[in-house]
Amino acid sequence: MKEYIKHDQGTFASLTKEQKEAVKLLSIGTFLEYFDLMLYVHMAVLLNELLFPKTDPHTTALLSAFAFCSTYLLRPVGALIFGYIGDTIGHKITVIITTLLMACSCFVMAILPTYSEKGLIATVLVMVCRIIQGLSSMGELVGAQLYLLEITKPPVQYPIVLMTSVSGNLGGMMALGVATLVTSFGFNWRIAFWIGTIVAIIGATARTVLRETPEFADAKRRITRNITLIQGNANALQHNPIYNEKVNWKTIFFLLLISCGWPICFYFTYIYCGNILKTSFNFTAEQVIHQNFIVAIVNFCTYLLLTYLSYIIYPLRILKVKLIIFSIFTIICPYLLNNITNSWHLLLIQAFVMIFFLSANPAMPIFLKYFPIFKRFRAASAVFAL
Repeated sequence: MKEYIKHDQGTFASLTKEQKEAVKLLSIGTFLEYFDLMLYVHMAVLLNELLFPKTDPHTTALLSAFAFCSTYLLRPVGALIFGYIGDTIGHKITVIITTLLMACSCFVMAILPTYSEKGLIATVLVMVCRIIQGLSSMGELVGAQLYLLEITKPPVQYPIVLMTSVSGNLGGMMALGVATLVTSFGFNWRIAFWIGTIVAIIGATARTVLRETPEFADAKRRITRNITLIQGNANALQHNPIYNEKVNWKTIFFLLLISCGWPICFYFTYIYCGNILKTSFNFTAEQVIHQNFIVAIVNFCTYLLLTYLSYIIYPLRILKVKLIIFSIFTIICPYLLNNITNSWHLLLIQAFVMIFFLSANPAMPIFLKYFPIFKRFRAASAVFAL
């Protein structure tokens, strides 16, 4: 471990007060953002009955899938918008905008009429809110990861950047906790979204104290200096090494390939298995949320372990081990699903997927570092969106 740390001199002890403050603010903000985002996802078993027309189980499953997928519909557009803002104006402004967007969508969800009151209008409005939340969460996570990436050095950089995912995961787990309270004790589900609105506004306000990352600010100063020296000669910029630095498309391809695994794992664990619990084991919405809460705790503990291991073991080695184990499990998973006899068997399958889930973590900082500074946000956003 000593040689590993000595290589770049990036340790927890070397973090400045300003760096620690940035980690704290971004982690809290990501927690709040994903609390708001996952609140609907985990309460879908309850809210879908209120916001969608009542149909047969197969159609209900399709509507649930569409509600989940609506989060990702306009993410490529969001990648272009937030990518441009992040690469031209700065990374700080993106995390503030995304938090405000999440606050707006939560506010609408809190006052949303049910299907019995407004019919398809309620269904359309919830889809729009989910799309906005998807756009917001994309810019939020990418912005926070890049900000922390650019103010730290390896090996502490790996657990620090992973802290954004830990915070987001904790937010999702807390959303499940709130969903459990709502379904178990009969609380009004709108209260949860009012809480989400308030915390998102507080998070956006707190983030205004962040400064732009030194790496981005320095690169921007160099470009500004060059523009001044060439006195408006745009052709001279073509020879500038910062502008000429190209995106490594192999990095984008492999990062995209591995990043596609997380949405699939998430949907399988919480949505697909949730439908199995309702149709095959006659679980109520309350029981499904309770079991998902247990799975979320397992996933959160896994993230904590990955955060620790990434500081003492090179992240790509951890990623390779995860990929091998997950690949073997994928082969035998259909057999396991066809032979489950009780809900505990399904719980074990859900927990296993959330332990060895397919994603770029904890090696995400290694992938992101390969992108040029002025194209980094757009490249990372495009991968996350697709």
